[in-house]
Amino acid sequence: MNFDLKTLELTAAASEKCDLLVVLIPEGFKPGADALSALAALALKNGDLSAKAGKHLQLYQAPAVAARRLVLVGAGDGSARSVRQAVLAVGGAIKAPQTKRVVVCFAGAVKAGAVCAVVQAVAEASYVYTTTKSKVEARSLNRCVVGVPNAAEAREGFDSGVALVAGVEFAREWGNRPANHATPTLLANAAKTLAKLPRIQCKVLGPAEVARLKMGAFLAVARGSEEPLRFIELRYNGATKDQAPVVLVGKGITFDTGGISIKPAPEMDEMKFDMCGAASVLGVFRALGELQPAINVVGLIPACENMPDGRAVKPGDVVTSMSGQTIEILNTDAEGRLVLCDALTYATRFKPAAVVDIATLTGACVIALGGVRSGLFANNDALASALQTAGDVAQDLCWRMPLDDDYADGLKSNFADMGNVAGRAGGSITAAKFLQKFVGDMPWAHLDIAGTAWKGGAAKGSTGRPVGLLVQYLHDQSKAKAKAAAPRVAAKPAAKRAPRAKAV
Repeated sequence: MNFDLKTLELTAAASEKCDLLVVLIPEGFKPGADALSALAALALKNGDLSAKAGKHLQLYQAPAVAARRLVLVGAGDGSARSVRQAVLAVGGAIKAPQTKRVVVCFAGAVKAGAVCAVVQAVAEASYVYTTTKSKVEARSLNRCVVGVPNAAEAREGFDSGVALVAGVEFAREWGNRPANHATPTLLANAAKTLAKLPRIQCKVLGPAEVARLKMGAFLAVARGSEEPLRFIELRYNGATKDQAPVVLVGKGITFDTGGISIKPAPEMDEMKFDMCGAASVLGVFRALGELQPAINVVGLIPACENMPDGRAVKPGDVVTSMSGQTIEILNTDAEGRLVLCDALTYATRFKPAAVVDIATLTGACVIALGGVRSGLFANNDALASALQTAGDVAQDLCWRMPLDDDYADGLKSNFADMGNVAGRAGGSITAAKFLQKFVGDMPWAHLDIAGTAWKGGAAKGSTGRPVGLLVQYLHDQSKAKAKAAAPRVAAKPAAKRAPRAKAV
């Protein structure tokens, strides 16, 4: 889909030829003398329209309006959150088969992040998955024009929104693909396509190379599958070589049966989403290829299936991780932490500024936070604060969870350095404590996205989260590093005062 940014007041918006015109009406709306203002003012006066975010009124072939369909929608306080809510509220009209061209116009001042929110919301509302369907009902919308009072001032937010859409939709595509269309090999091929973008490189390791690295935990998970594992390494080089990179580690279990500790049959099909952490890393790199920020980023994806074969690892088996620490595998369905722990050890070679792993790790996190916020765990307060702030700005929310050392007591083992699970209590926290054993002194954060990476039921599908959070975090870090590196302008010395005349 194509997006355009245009300077567009309401008077000009009424003349825009399109299938759908969406006008965002903020609280405190001050109407002008144009036709759209008159319609909105009259609807507000008579109580047929409210400026509350998401409340809307649809009209067909309204007088003096060129658009076939017109929707006046309340934008609340005009914040990014309210604007997003407003656009999604009219998502049905945006996704309608007859909607080929839509214009979304602001009827007031544009607040920070609002234009970016419009672009993302329109893309989300119109998204259609088609890859494995024989009768393709492709996205009908092919062009969206965003109208603002001043296009030049809104350009940065617009460009960020377009880049984010590219990243989120890349993540959604690979998250939504069935497991036989998203094997570790196919996932690695998808990563290789990203190397066509500026400043991005890709390297893929197979079973032999992973064995030479002594990634015993990762190898153990992959043993039960006929699909060969892949270890994907992506690099985005946007800054000087001496700048320490941010490392993103995405869990890439392309299908999770639970292994020998097999899962119950109901909803097991949703375990194709167990690689959404990996998909989010791919999505971030897709967005970086568009945005080109001045920062270095490394993406690591341990990709494999978790299957119950005769060669599969068994409960009670002890494996040796890349770090040299031994692990008693008490539950083969706690496999995500096993592939991640070796990837985290591998990450140390980059001497990173920070490491963030992203994983659909625990059902316990779904119980704790539902589908609203991702779980955030961190050993560094500054990193945790930066990620939480980025999530708030991007409307991709997370919530910091505790990491008290007492939670690790349940990981003790009589036969290895640690077990891979503790008891049921605090399951998302004990999983994070397991991962923490492999990060050493690196600033590290863990995002448990088990509740936010996909939706079930009638709306079943990948959400593309937390691509927005991660891209915003990297953008913020890039700006902070640029500011720190900028030469300080020395203060000019005060001008010498002329000597005072002596009294005579």
